[in-house]
Amino acid sequence: MAKQKPHLNIVFVGHVDSGKSTTVGRLMYDSGKINEQEMRKLKEKAQEVGKVGFEFAFVMDQLKEERERGVTIDLSYKKFDTNKYEITIIDAPGHRDFIKNMITGSSQADAAFLVVSVPEGVMAQTKEHVWLCKTLGVQQINVMMNKMDVVKFDENKFNSVKSEVTNLLKTAGYKVENVVFIPESAYQGDNVVKKSVNMSWYKGPTLLEAFDLLKQPEKPTNLPLRLPIQDVYNITGIGVVPVGRVETGKMKIGDKVIIVPAREGKGVTGEIKTIEMHHEQINEAEPGDNVGFNVRGIGKKDIARGDVLGHTDNAPTVASEFTAQIVVLNHPTVLSVGYTPVFHIHTAQVACRIDAIEKKLDPATGQVLQEKPDFLKNGEAGIVRVKPTKPLVIEKQKDIPHMARFAIRDAGSTVAAGMCIDLVKKPL
Repeated sequence: MAKQKPHLNIVFVGHVDSGKSTTVGRLMYDSGKINEQEMRKLKEKAQEVGKVGFEFAFVMDQLKEERERGVTIDLSYKKFDTNKYEITIIDAPGHRDFIKNMITGSSQADAAFLVVSVPEGVMAQTKEHVWLCKTLGVQQINVMMNKMDVVKFDENKFNSVKSEVTNLLKTAGYKVENVVFIPESAYQGDNVVKKSVNMSWYKGPTLLEAFDLLKQPEKPTNLPLRLPIQDVYNITGIGVVPVGRVETGKMKIGDKVIIVPAREGKGVTGEIKTIEMHHEQINEAEPGDNVGFNVRGIGKKDIARGDVLGHTDNAPTVASEFTAQIVVLNHPTVLSVGYTPVFHIHTAQVACRIDAIEKKLDPATGQVLQEKPDFLKNGEAGIVRVKPTKPLVIEKQKDIPHMARFAIRDAGSTVAAGMCIDLVKKPL
């Protein structure tokens, strides 16, 4: 069996109409992932609905409604192989109503490509997406400077927009010396897969080459063990088998572990007897592994989905209250004190009350705009104090970022997203 290539998730973000979908469509076509015949069909479709030139975007925009409106509504996923990586490309919507998908998209992304239209420069959503990427922990970001054909491949125009974007990335806290800026024409195919003949002044990589320059994210094996429980099974002859994905740290056979909050918030302890992955016994599990395991000394009634496992000498943190930085995405009115929506954190879903709104922040820079505002509305960011209605495991962003992020949902939609920046430990 051939060794699998390492896997990366890459999200494409940017202002609506900057050419994200066209860039990805062009990448698929020029690298032979889509054949002439399919492309011809998409071209005819584009003409039919009066969207001439949108055929590349249609590669990603599968939904009929998207084709007619010419905007990306839902996240599209596409698999893509390079020399070095197996890549899943996430094309995130640029439109305001669809930003909640961008949230679920980027929270799983190892790297982002920000698409900026050179004729337009930095737009409102360009700022928002950069800040969201940073808030959601996307460490690596590169920039596709699109529509160079419109500005006649002018290097000066490229440089002036590049300095605008550079300032934006710095404000958000990205190290710009690691960022690659690629001048492209997605529509004509310059610097996507093929080097541009129109921009001999550009000496850097194409988009395809830039993928292989990305760093593989390190597995957080050096952090404490955290394994959120997804399900608990009772298997005849084996006993209780919890199932879940290791987020951080390592779990080995013989480890002394504790699962919290579990059993009235007291936690339960035991010893790992066996670990199984893909129906094979393994001796240790590391981040990213989905495993089932058997623990000596724990009964089926003791634990449930949403509990988290760690080592007894470094138990997962149960918070009686916590402080979070949030972005309000899609609230029907305003978010104010006393509001008690459901927080989705790792595998837990717990109703939590907003006890205080401490600050309102600028969603593009994170600067404080107002102390103790009365409410936060769509598009606004803030720092809030939160009280879970029952014990909940969450960690601080600076300690274990993988266990700090959450989405806030209410009546079937994602109202807000954020991360825990501080907490009050509940004594066990």
